[in-house]
Amino acid sequence: MELSTQTIKQRFGIIGNDHLLNRAIEKAVRVSPTDISVLVTGESGVGKESFPKIIHQLSHRKHNKYIAVNCGAIPEGTIDSELFGHEKGAFTGATSSRKGYFEVADGGTIFLDEVGELPLTTQVRLLRVLENGEFIKVGSSEVHKTNVRIVAATNLNMEIAIQKGKFREDLFYRLSTVEIKVPALRKRKEDIHLLFRKFASDFAKKYNMPTVRLDDNAQKLLTIYNWNGNVRQLRNVAEQLSVLEEKRNISVSLLQTYLPNFNSNLPAVVNKQQESSDFSNEREILYKILFDMKKDLNDLKQLTKHLNSGERNTKYKKDEKSNLEKLYESKSDSSDLIEIANKKLDYEKPNQTEDKYHFAEEISEEETLSIHDNELELIIKALERNNGKRKAAARELGISERTLYRKIKQHDIEL
Repeated sequence: MELSTQTIKQRFGIIGNDHLLNRAIEKAVRVSPTDISVLVTGESGVGKESFPKIIHQLSHRKHNKYIAVNCGAIPEGTIDSELFGHEKGAFTGATSSRKGYFEVADGGTIFLDEVGELPLTTQVRLLRVLENGEFIKVGSSEVHKTNVRIVAATNLNMEIAIQKGKFREDLFYRLSTVEIKVPALRKRKEDIHLLFRKFASDFAKKYNMPTVRLDDNAQKLLTIYNWNGNVRQLRNVAEQLSVLEEKRNISVSLLQTYLPNFNSNLPAVVNKQQESSDFSNEREILYKILFDMKKDLNDLKQLTKHLNSGERNTKYKKDEKSNLEKLYESKSDSSDLIEIANKKLDYEKPNQTEDKYHFAEEISEEETLSIHDNELELIIKALERNNGKRKAAARELGISERTLYRKIKQHDIEL
C-alpha cells in the first residue's frame, strides 16, 4: 500500500507543505521499490539526507544495511580504500585487509553525499560498479561483485562541473537516472515560520525552558530573509535564540542581530507610512536630477552659441572647446555630442580669416539631420590632407585615433 505524503513527512520528520517539497517526496516514494540510481540535488542545508532514507526504508532492501558516506570529508588518498577496501600491504599503514563500504553494504543501499567531490580516478571505479556491479580492492587484482543500490547527493551545479572537467559526464547520467530536486528554503516562504516554531518547540523541551515566540514584524523578517544556509541555518538561529535570550518574545530588532549580512540580503521591513515617505524622497531626488540635466543642457546650448558668435583666436577657441568637452563628458551617454561640437570649428590654420571657419548657428533638430553627411565630409577631407594618416587626421579633427578608426568603419570609408 502506497503511503501518503503526509505520512512520509511524519515518519521521517519532514516539516512543510510547499508543493515543490511535496513533489520531491512523491518522486522518492515512487522510485523506492525499484533499483534505479537516484541523484538528489539542492543547496547545502536543504535536507537532502532525508530522501535516501525514504528510498531505502520503502524499498525491498530495507532489512539490509544503509551506509551514508560523506565523499567530501574523506581524503583523496584514502577514498578508494574506504569505498572499495584494500589488501594487506597495499600501501603504507595497511597492516591488514579491509572491507570497503560497497562490500559491507552488499544487498543494501549506499548514500554518497557530496558525490561531486569525488576524485576522477574514484569516479572511474564508481562507474564500473554502476554498470556491472564489479569492483577491485586497492592493491588487489581480484574482481569482486556487489549488489548495492546507490543514491547520491550534491549541492554543485553538475553541468558546470562537467564543463570544467571535474566530473565525468557518463557517470553523471548513470547516477541521475532519476533526479530529485530539493527546493531552497527561500522558495518555501510559507514553511519558514512553521519550521521555526517546530525547532523552537524542540529546543524548549531539550533545554527545559519556555518556547521562544516571534512578534508579527519578526515573522515578516523571517519570511523575507534569504537564508543562504537554508534549513540548517534556520535551525541554528532558533537554537541560539532559545539558549541565549532571557525574553521569550522575540522582536524584529533582536532577530536582526542573529541574521548575518542582514542589510545586504533583504529589503527593510517597513510600514506603509514609511514606504510612502521613502517613495516621496526618491521622487524628489529624481526631479532634482532632471532639473540639473535641463540646466546643463541649456548651459551647453549657450556655450555653443558663444563659440559661434564672433571672431576669436585659435588658442581661445581650443580652450572653449576643451571646456565644452569636459561638460559633455560629465554625461554618461554624451561621447558622440563631443565629436559634434568638434566639427563646429576648423583648426586648419590659425591665421585664416573668419569666413574660412564653419560654424553652426545652433544644435537643433533640423541641424542634426545633416550631421552624418558633414561628419563624413570632414573625415574624408582630413584624411586626404594628411595622406591617409589616421593619427594626423585625428589630431586635426580633435578626436582620438580610436574614435576616428571607429568612424571610418562606421561610414565604410576606403583608405
